[in-house]
Amino acid sequence: MARARNAAFAALLREAGWSQPQAAAAVGRVAAESGARELEAISRSHIAMWVQGTQPSGQAPHILRETLSRRLGRRLALADLGLEGEPAAGTASGSDWSVDPLNLLAELGSDDLDMHRRKMLATATYSAASLALPTASWWAAAPALAAKRPAVSPRLVTQANIDDVRDLTVFYSARDQQRGGASGRSALAGHLRDEAVPMLSSRFRTEQMRRDTYSAVAEMTYLAGWMAFDASEHRTAQRYLTLAARIAAEAGDGPLGGHILRALAHQAVDLGHSRRALALADASMSSDRYGQASHRERALLAIVHARALAAEGDRDGTLAAISRAERDLSRADNKEAPSRVGFFQEASLAHETACALRDIGQPLDAEIHFQRSVATRRRQLYARTHSVTLGYLGAVQVQQGHLDEACTTWNQALDAMAGVQSGRARDVIVRMQSDLSPVRKRGGRHVIELDRRARDVLRTIG
Repeated sequence: MARARNAAFAALLREAGWSQPQAAAAVGRVAAESGARELEAISRSHIAMWVQGTQPSGQAPHILRETLSRRLGRRLALADLGLEGEPAAGTASGSDWSVDPLNLLAELGSDDLDMHRRKMLATATYSAASLALPTASWWAAAPALAAKRPAVSPRLVTQANIDDVRDLTVFYSARDQQRGGASGRSALAGHLRDEAVPMLSSRFRTEQMRRDTYSAVAEMTYLAGWMAFDASEHRTAQRYLTLAARIAAEAGDGPLGGHILRALAHQAVDLGHSRRALALADASMSSDRYGQASHRERALLAIVHARALAAEGDRDGTLAAISRAERDLSRADNKEAPSRVGFFQEASLAHETACALRDIGQPLDAEIHFQRSVATRRRQLYARTHSVTLGYLGAVQVQQGHLDEACTTWNQALDAMAGVQSGRARDVIVRMQSDLSPVRKRGGRHVIELDRRARDVLRTIG
């Protein structure tokens, strides 16, 4: 049976005022700009086939979308063209650094806001292979290439527009710290897709204004990825974070790029991909990232580097990186640090230090640092992280045979999870139940009661 006509694509061609030969010529021009040589000689017959419902393959859907977006003055998603993306493979995965990230980001935002598509994305497999980074020459060339990107919209970006994106990012970051990444994810994704991403396709009065816009949108994209990571939607998180790193590169913002690579490394450590994690953490420590960052941000990059070294079993490297992070934080000045690292205080450093020490087989030292983190954290502002710290503390206590202490700590963790919607907090409860399993029958009433509480909280935490 013949495929149904692609009415959406045909309608967009009519709106653009293009005949099929004109559309083919326009697609060929954009393909030449993008280096998609196989599409430069696009013909009327190709357009006719796509109108009749044949699905374009390879880079063709993305080139086609870019061409029509420029003509119509608005950023289109593949779904607007009646086409289907491939979120788990190929160029749509975000792993191909040669494809325009603006197209991929618009597509990801649309997928993330569609509940059916979001469920599909949530079950997609995290891809360690997609963590491979481009060459140093790619990073160096990215700002100049982005500056040549044609505007799709006639809108002129103002400083107020940039400030709005930054203010919203600060708001949702604070919400994430307090309530967890599963709370507010859809709202942030909507702001990103509908307000922030279109700015990248607009006009800029100066090159500095363009770079500032790209930095602001990259940071909001990073936050969308971080919230997805905390919600345990790991493939979605990986795609957002990768795109954020690319946009930060196009902004020429080394410290922000390092911050995002650090997040990718953190995710890789948590998911057990230690070698990839170390490569990402190493990249975050380069002279144009760590070297240009504020002391507070340097401390964050250094301690995640320590986490990656610990995951690889490098004890000496881990301890050296911890010392570097401590020195950096001791020199930190709140006035010099960007808002994205305002959370990184003594409690955060102690938490990550404890994780690194735990991973190199020093549970007693890890317990001391987890205790320090618990004692110094502002609990109301950082309820999600506080609950996770308590969960980890209980785990190292039970590892040392201190069951009663662990049960007390875990009860505190469950108390702290009130109102939190977080996949990482959920993982703490699952780990808690696993640790309790061997002692459930001989641990007494307090173990039974803790297990019951854990099941109750697990049903509500998201």
